[in-house]
This record gives sequence, C-alpha cells and structure tokens, in this order.
Amino acid sequence: MSTAITRQIVLDTETTGMNKLGVHYEGHNIIEIGAVEVINRRLTGRHFHIYVKPERLVDPEAFEVHGISDEFLQDKPLFADIADEFIEFIRGAELIIHNATFDIGFMDYEFSKLNRDIPPTADFCTITDSLKLARKLFPGKRNNLDALCDRYQLDNSKRTLHGALLDAEILADVYLAMTGGQTSLAFSMEGEISSNALIAEIQKVTRPQSGLKVIHASDEELIQHESRLDLVEKKGGSCLWRSKSEQIH
Repeated sequence: MSTAITRQIVLDTETTGMNKLGVHYEGHNIIEIGAVEVINRRLTGRHFHIYVKPERLVDPEAFEVHGISDEFLQDKPLFADIADEFIEFIRGAELIIHNATFDIGFMDYEFSKLNRDIPPTADFCTITDSLKLARKLFPGKRNNLDALCDRYQLDNSKRTLHGALLDAEILADVYLAMTGGQTSLAFSMEGEISSNALIAEIQKVTRPQSGLKVIHASDEELIQHESRLDLVEKKGGSCLWRSKSEQIH
C-alpha cells in the first residue's frame, strides 16, 4: 500500500489589473494572494493569505472585480517583504490554479523584479491548470468558477467579490469534485441530452458553387485567442465573446 503524501496548494491572486495588449502582467502588480493546503485530497486548514502594497494604483476595471482599493493597500507589506514566506509555503507542492498562465505570469514577474535569481515557479512546484481540466471534462461549456459551482452543486453564495482566499477555497472544492472520479446522474443526463440534440440537428448542407472563400485562423492564432479570452473570463467573471459563441452553437 502506498503511503506517499500528496501535497497540493490551491492558489489564486488578485492584481492591479492586466494589459489587454502585449504581456498581460507587465507594469502591474499582485495585491492579494490566497492559497489553501490540500494533503491527500483533504483540506488541512492551513492557508496563506496576504494583501500586498503595489508600486502603482489599482485600475478602475480591476477594482470593480475585486473591490480592493488603493487606500486599503497603503499600509500593507511590499511583495519583497513576503516573498520568502510565500515561496516556503508553496515550495515542492502541486499548485492548482484556474487559468494558471495568468497567476504564474504575475508570480514569476514579481519574483524577477526582486533581482535575487529566484527561478521560475515551475522549477520548484508542479503546476496544474484546473481550467484546462474543466475544458476537457465539459468542452464547449462555460468553465469559470461560478459555472463549475453550479454544475457540481457547490455553494458559493459567499462569493460576491473575487477575493483570492475565497476563490482558492471554492476552487479547492471544485477541483476535488472534478477529480473525484464520479459525477451526479444529472451531469450524465445533461451529456446525453446534448448528444441527442446534436444528432437531431445534423443536416446536410449544400454549398453553392460560388461560395465565399473561408480563411481559417492558424493554430497559433487560435491559441493566442483562447489565452486572451481566458484572462478576460478569469478577471472579469464572464466573457461576452464566449457567451455569444455558446448562443450561436
């Protein structure tokens, strides 16, 4: 019988904002970190939670999402002051992050600014993106935290703003449900209904000889497009583009 201990840290951050063009983290800062410890698929009660004073003002759009003001952050420690404690908490663990590219990008950016030769997070932690996992389980569906809570019938009634610790606690429940090896009958029925509906809607399409030429996006362009939508959905709570796409499909 295996006695290996599996230590996972479910993590979320809040930031001063993000760039809509170019590198999403450059010029911005982490202002809150929330992380909860899971050992052998059980929440231990240990957590890491800190607010961080940034080197710039919070963007109005970001404030609307997380509600963390410049005034609130004035007396909080700098990232340099909490970096060692944070690294010690996550070192050697598997990090579970919803849209990991966003948070890891910010974390590595903050580490690099310290000029202490701190390696990339992926060098001392394993990184698992729960958003990618959710998309494999529920392709074509909304897979933000609110949608997943509804799908797994998890109570997220306390989630009025996107606080990092609260999001980490909710994500821990969601991740454990996604990886539990069993889903409710309702989920199976939902898949069956969707499949039957899809079969019923399949029709032969006759294309005109003079049809318009279709230029498809390249694989690289599709990856960049999805990455940008991931960021919008993570920090805004919803993505209008994906909502419209789901209505069309």
